[in-house]
Amino acid sequence: MLDTKKILLIGGKHIQDHEFFYPFYRISEESDFVLTIATPLGEPCETNKGTRINPDLALEAVDVKNYDGLIIPGGALAIEYLRQNKSLIALTKEFNGLRKAIASICQGSQILISAKAVSGRTVSGYYSIRDDIENAGGIYQDSPAVIDRNLVTTAHYKDMGPWMHEFIKKVRSQKL
Repeated sequence: MLDTKKILLIGGKHIQDHEFFYPFYRISEESDFVLTIATPLGEPCETNKGTRINPDLALEAVDVKNYDGLIIPGGALAIEYLRQNKSLIALTKEFNGLRKAIASICQGSQILISAKAVSGRTVSGYYSIRDDIENAGGIYQDSPAVIDRNLVTTAHYKDMGPWMHEFIKKVRSQKL
């Protein structure tokens, strides 16, 4: 019997379509992974291309101990809203403090900055937030999958394959 891994995927108004749906389908392909979608207040929302996301629960109701990994998609406008969600910042801090796997892409790395998770760490994110990462004490690297302890980050959706490959590997290998 396979050990089931539970993954939390963040959704929100204006989240970047590619960066939400690629992880959604990729994680769904793994027979030993169960995916949960959380949005602010558990409300349905639309991606930046207008696709409707129906969440499983509210960010505010997430219990981190029930999950093995966290995926934070990007989208500049979405992240501007999501960075203001105290529940998302708190649960990201908790995932990081417990050394559970966290994947972020593009502007999603700004959630890591707000959660104080980048200082002294090598992190990727969209090119325009390089200064933000460095000003938060991180070391910026633009590679298909940047791995630093429990963080798996990438700058752009062109690298989603290697990014998700490394995240899945990280989730499977972690000992909690």
